Amino acid sequence: MDIEVRGLTEDDAEIFRAIRLEALERHPETFQATYESAADLHLDAFKQRLRQYALFGGFLDGKLRGFVGFYPLKNPKISHKGIMWGMYVAEEARGTGLAKAMVEAVVDSARGKVEQILISVIADNERAKRFYEKMGFERYGFERRALKIEGRYYDEEFRVRFLGEKPA
Repeated sequence: MDIEVRGLTEDDAEIFRAIRLEALERHPETFQATYESAADLHLDAFKQRLRQYALFGGFLDGKLRGFVGFYPLKNPKISHKGIMWGMYVAEEARGTGLAKAMVEAVVDSARGKVEQILISVIADNERAKRFYEKMGFERYGFERRALKIEGRYYDEEFRVRFLGEKPA
């Protein structure tokens, strides 16, 4: 099994759109965006997202099977933090080491730019919580009823991974 993680570019917009829609359709509780709103977007909107954010693609045997985003916060008082968002690994790629490689790519990219990486995870997603704990993310907060989807509430857990001090 060949694993590759690399930054996605505008040239990847079509394959990113396809896997993003898959993620939103199969796991609506994991994302703030909805499948319907994303499906209506023109391909240019996905290209814009790829220009605007650092998005990493996880490839398994040459096929895009996962993605994760990262952005450092800009406000000077919180610029020592960055947000890792939108993590998704297709079901057939779970357990292969792809998710670990994707998070490591984000951490490597963030190191020297920020001191902390923040994430959120749905509180009843035990598999994700165990994974993030193994990857060094500590729980620091909890929000009841963070998301509401078709009348059902989902709680959200907040986690942080400390990377060390930002260079002077």
